[in-house]
Amino acid sequence: MEKIKAFFEFEKYQTNFKTEIIAGFTTFATMAYIVAVVPGMLSKIGLPFGEAMTVTVIMTVITTIAMAVYTNRPFVLGPGLGSVAIFSFTLVGGGVPLSIAAGIVFISGVLFMLVSFLGVRDFIVRVIPHGVKVSVGVGIGLFIALLGLKQAGVVVANASKNVLNFGDLTSTSALLAFFGFFLVLFFTARKIRGGIILAILITTIIGIPLGITHVPDSLISMPQSIEDMAFSLDILGAMDVKYLPFLLAFFIPDFFSTLGTLLGVGAQAGYLDEKGNLPGIEKNFHVDSAATTFGALFSCPVLTTYLESSAGVEAGGKTGFTGIVTAALFALTLFLSPLATMVPTVATAPVLIYIGFSMMTSLRKINYDDITEYFPAFVCVAMTIFSFNSGNGIAAALVVYAFLKLVLGRFKEDHWSVYVIAIAMIYYFKIVAGH
Repeated sequence: MEKIKAFFEFEKYQTNFKTEIIAGFTTFATMAYIVAVVPGMLSKIGLPFGEAMTVTVIMTVITTIAMAVYTNRPFVLGPGLGSVAIFSFTLVGGGVPLSIAAGIVFISGVLFMLVSFLGVRDFIVRVIPHGVKVSVGVGIGLFIALLGLKQAGVVVANASKNVLNFGDLTSTSALLAFFGFFLVLFFTARKIRGGIILAILITTIIGIPLGITHVPDSLISMPQSIEDMAFSLDILGAMDVKYLPFLLAFFIPDFFSTLGTLLGVGAQAGYLDEKGNLPGIEKNFHVDSAATTFGALFSCPVLTTYLESSAGVEAGGKTGFTGIVTAALFALTLFLSPLATMVPTVATAPVLIYIGFSMMTSLRKINYDDITEYFPAFVCVAMTIFSFNSGNGIAAALVVYAFLKLVLGRFKEDHWSVYVIAIAMIYYFKIVAGH
């Protein structure tokens, strides 16, 4: 025990085992929903739920432990829902082989690693247009919300009119999804820790007598093999220029959401220095970027630092031991696959809707007095939703941004690489999107 206290510097951070364990439990409670939600999304494209759950949990456990040991910070990692949506529904669901989708994630991770280990973080921050940085997350958020609405049966496709319409809002599944959504709203508005997973559990239980939730014969089982998802990636195939928008769709949110999460949670924990910087942030970026690269080897979407880590910090967590506790709890869920499998889609759909709409708060960071900022941002969000493709949204936004800078004579405000990327996006539309 004394060695553990010394390794995680309990005395330096004025903490103890009781506080760190409570903090670890708190973080787990706020993140536990990913055990049902992420595999549920991956299973929609044909991956076995149990296998997807095993990959999700193992990657969460390994990368969280790595973050805890390497940085001694209470940050927890897991598959980002935005990347899961792109990976599942846009890429694999759109006909891209799983191996190439995994390859794109791998390249995204390598790019993130280069940025992290070469210390060019500030350069990336400067090169990517601010409006695009902000709007990518918003577009993906609405994309996630739309997926949730479709899974809940609230929104359906009208083939005859080629539009989206409301489904049967009086159906049992839709009504249960509405109930689950307002449960999520209630618990989050009241700031009840673990409210999201609690809402999922309540909705799932109510679904039993309604015939929506099917109770398995056993609630405990051994973890399923991950051989079908392991080491199945096509890196060369993923290097095709037509996948560049998706590479950016993975990289940009991962990079900037990680930066925002680290600084936000770091401030909450009292880690920031007098200049507002997080000492040792490079180590956090090392783990986060390596996590994405490593996860891609097992067909796992982008792994990122979760904002829910703030719940553990709020509970008093100060060191990496908080993450160790959280990882241990996630490891236990490996043996609860049947319990996660019984969670119906209408119980997880409300979570997607809530999280998706929550991501729109980033729009307040846009400069609405500058057309080169707000208009490309709007284009990114709109094209993501209208085409049901986040890659199209990013590509269109970058082209519009470059055009506006050129016609306004403000092209010197940006690095030349911005315009090279814009040309590549035009090629993407010409060769790929037009077919």
